[in-house]
Amino acid sequence: MSEVFDTTASKSEVYYPSQEVVDNIAHPDYMELRENARRRPLDFWEEQARKLVDWYEPFTQVLDDGNRPFFKWYTGGKINIVHNALDRHIKSWRKNKLALIWEAEDGEQRTYSYFKLWREVNRFANILKSMGVKRGDTVTIYMGRVPELPIAMMATAKIGAIHSVVYGGFSEQALADRIEDAQSKVVVTCDGAWLRGKTVNLKDIVDEAIHRSPVVQRVIVLKRTGQDINMVADRDFWWHELAALPIAGPYCDTEPMDAEDPLFILYTSGTTGKPKGLIHTVGGYQVFIAATLQYAFDIKEEDRYWCAADPGWITGHSYIVYAPLILGMTSFMYEGAPGYPYPDRWWSLAEKYSINILYTAPTAIRGLMRFGDAWPSRHDLSSLRILGTVGEPINPEAWRWYYTVIGKERCPIIDTWWQTETGGFMITPTPLIPLKPGSATLPFPGIDADVVREDGSSCESNEDGYLVIKQPWPGMARTIWGDPHRYVQTYWSDFEKQGWYFSGDSARKDEDGYFWVIGRMDDVIKVSGYRLGTAEVESALVSHRTVAEAACIGVPDELRGHVIHAFCILTAGVNGDAALVDELKNHVRHEVGPIAVPAAIEFVDSLPKTRSGKIMRRLLKAKVMGQPVGDTSTLEG
Repeated sequence: MSEVFDTTASKSEVYYPSQEVVDNIAHPDYMELRENARRRPLDFWEEQARKLVDWYEPFTQVLDDGNRPFFKWYTGGKINIVHNALDRHIKSWRKNKLALIWEAEDGEQRTYSYFKLWREVNRFANILKSMGVKRGDTVTIYMGRVPELPIAMMATAKIGAIHSVVYGGFSEQALADRIEDAQSKVVVTCDGAWLRGKTVNLKDIVDEAIHRSPVVQRVIVLKRTGQDINMVADRDFWWHELAALPIAGPYCDTEPMDAEDPLFILYTSGTTGKPKGLIHTVGGYQVFIAATLQYAFDIKEEDRYWCAADPGWITGHSYIVYAPLILGMTSFMYEGAPGYPYPDRWWSLAEKYSINILYTAPTAIRGLMRFGDAWPSRHDLSSLRILGTVGEPINPEAWRWYYTVIGKERCPIIDTWWQTETGGFMITPTPLIPLKPGSATLPFPGIDADVVREDGSSCESNEDGYLVIKQPWPGMARTIWGDPHRYVQTYWSDFEKQGWYFSGDSARKDEDGYFWVIGRMDDVIKVSGYRLGTAEVESALVSHRTVAEAACIGVPDELRGHVIHAFCILTAGVNGDAALVDELKNHVRHEVGPIAVPAAIEFVDSLPKTRSGKIMRRLLKAKVMGQPVGDTSTLEG
C-alpha cells in the first residue's frame, strides 16, 4: 500500500477518466477554460455572471477593490436569487419539471415541480410580510430537514430580508446567541423533527432560546411530528393556519436587490470567542455557486442530484437550495440519518430514485464503510455517474472504498475543498481531471490558490505550508455581521502585506500542482520539529483493518515539543488490547514513519463531532490535559 499523503508514491496511483466519461463530458474545454481564467480572471467572472443568471439591471463594474479587503462584486447590478432559482423557470418549459423530491425518515414522499415550489415560496413570503418582515430584516430559521426549510429561506430572500439558518439541533443557548446577534424579530421552526425514529423537541428549544433572547416577536411553527407543544398567544402561529388565510396568496413580487445587499448570515465557530456571523451577498454568491456546481459536477439537464448535507450548513445553502435551482436541476432530499433503520438506507434511496450524483462527507462514507461491502452490494447503483465529498480531507482508504464499492470504478470522485467563508468550491476536480486519492486536485478556474511559508514565499513541492487565496472571488464572505474588525483580523491579518486571504488550513502541493489539504493549522502537530497533520496519522490508522475511525491530537512533551495521542473506534467485533496498540503503532510506523507513531492509543466508542461531522479535537485535548471543555454548542447531539 502506498504511504498516506506521500505524493511521490501516490503519483503511481492516478485514476484517469474513462473513455465513456470523456466522450460524454458537458464541458470538454475545461482545461482551456482554466488557463484563460488564470490569465484574465475578471473576464471569466464577467462571462459567468452574464451567462448563468438574469439581472434586473446590468452591473457596471465586475470588481471594486478600492476598499480592501471589503471587495465588491458586480456593482451597480440589480438582482434577486429567487428570480434566478424559481421565477424565470416557471416562464419556461421547466415549469413542470421536478425541482425537489423529498423522502421522510418513515418513508413518506413529497415532490415539488418548479411551479409548485414557486407557489409555496410566494405563499410563505406573503406570510412573512404579514408578520411585518421588511427588506433588510433578519429571519432566524430553526427546522428539521424538511422542504419547508428551503421554502422559508427563499421566501425570506424573495422579499429582500436576510435569513439566518441555525441547524435544527443546536442548544438553547447557541440558538439564543445567534438570534440575539442577528436581532431577528421572527423565528421559523417546527414542533419537532424526526431523527433515528425519535423526535427532537425543536419548539421547546426555541421557547427557551426566546426566554434568553427576548428580541423575538413572532414564531411561525410547522407541524411536523404532531407532538404536544406550548403555543404562546399573539406570538406563536401555525404555518398551516396562516397558509389557509387570504394573506397567503400564491403570488408575491420579487424584490430587486443590489448585488452587494446581504442575502444571509451563517454562523461558524471560531477557535476563540463567540460564533462568527458571516455575510454572503446577493450577486456574487449566486454567480459563484452556479458556476462551481455546473463545471465541477458536469451538470446535465436530466440529472437527479443528491447533496446529502443539511440545508442549515453552507453546503446545504449553496448546493442543496440555491445552485441546483439556479441551474434548473432536479434534487433529492432525505430527512433522516444515513444508517437508519438499516445500514443500506442511503443505497436503497439511490437505487429507488435513480440518483446520478451523490455528494456527501467523508465522515458519512467512513461510517457506512464500517458496515462492510454487503449492504451496498444488495442494491443497483448503476444510475450513479459522479460521486463527491465535502467537509474535510478524505483519507485514501475511504476514497478507494467509495470509488470501488459505491462507484464500481465508473464514477469520478469530486473531492471539494472550500469553506463557509468561500461560499463555494475553491479547489476541486471535474470528471476530466485525473484523480489521486486524498487530493482535492486543482483550483477552480479564476481561483488563485497557493501554499506558502510564513514569510509569504511559495513552498517547494511536497513542502507543508499555509493555504492562501491570492485574489478575490465572487462568492467570498464580505464581512462578519456587526464586526468588520474581526473579519479583517481573522482572515486578512496573517498575510496583510500581500493582501491575501488565509484559509486557516495547511496544505502541500505535489509536483503536478495538486493540492493536498492537511487540515486546520491548529490540527497540525509539531513533533521534534517535524510538522504532522492529524489527517495523515488518522488516515494511517484507518487504513488498518481493525480501525473504523480515528482522531489524533498533539499533547505537550518536554523532550519532543509534542507527542501524538490517538483515539480509535474499532470495527464491529474487534476488542482493543495492548497487543493491538502495538500492532497499530507498527502500522503507523510503516505507513507514515517513526516520527508519526502515537505515544498513546486509546480505544473509544465514539468521537465528539460538530453537527456538520467534523471531529472536535479540542475537546479530546481538553480531556487528556484535564482542562475545561469550553463551548460545546456545535457538538453533535
